[in-house]
Amino acid sequence: MDIIRIQDKIISWQKIETMLKKILQLRARGFSQQEIAERLGIDRTFISRLEGIGELRKGQSIACIGFPIKNKAQIEKLLEDEGLDFILIMSEKERLDYVNSRSGKELLNELMDLISKVRQHELVILIGSDERIKLIESMLDVQVLSIEIGASPITQDKWVDPGEIKKILDMVKKAR
Repeated sequence: MDIIRIQDKIISWQKIETMLKKILQLRARGFSQQEIAERLGIDRTFISRLEGIGELRKGQSIACIGFPIKNKAQIEKLLEDEGLDFILIMSEKERLDYVNSRSGKELLNELMDLISKVRQHELVILIGSDERIKLIESMLDVQVLSIEIGASPITQDKWVDPGEIKKILDMVKKAR
């Protein structure tokens, strides 16, 4: 259990997560913010702010970056069919070939250019290892949705569930 000490208080991260999930699940089932606030004994404005923190707004464009993906062709086709504006999906071999075929200077310049391109999109879907996701999220100042496919370092391609990606895209489109 993750415990955080804040001055003389001991806070349970698990208790916070459980409450947040309960609030959002009730909202998704159609309960009003006021009904949930009364039921759980919390302030209605907290629920409103919570929703604001996680809200996905209509974006002009969506990007997806993912590696190492075993079913790369299937995922790329799904993303193309869904009309994503920028797609960069690689297998582990493609990723290694990309890195190893460039000098340090070339690689740095291309990565900076890539980061610049991705930051132009209002929503980015990241598919990768836990540490890669954290690293990429820290470089972007846009809304990010992540699909973690394993713990770093991942050295072999991982199968990605196309249904999970489709579900995310459908929810994003409804939010538009």
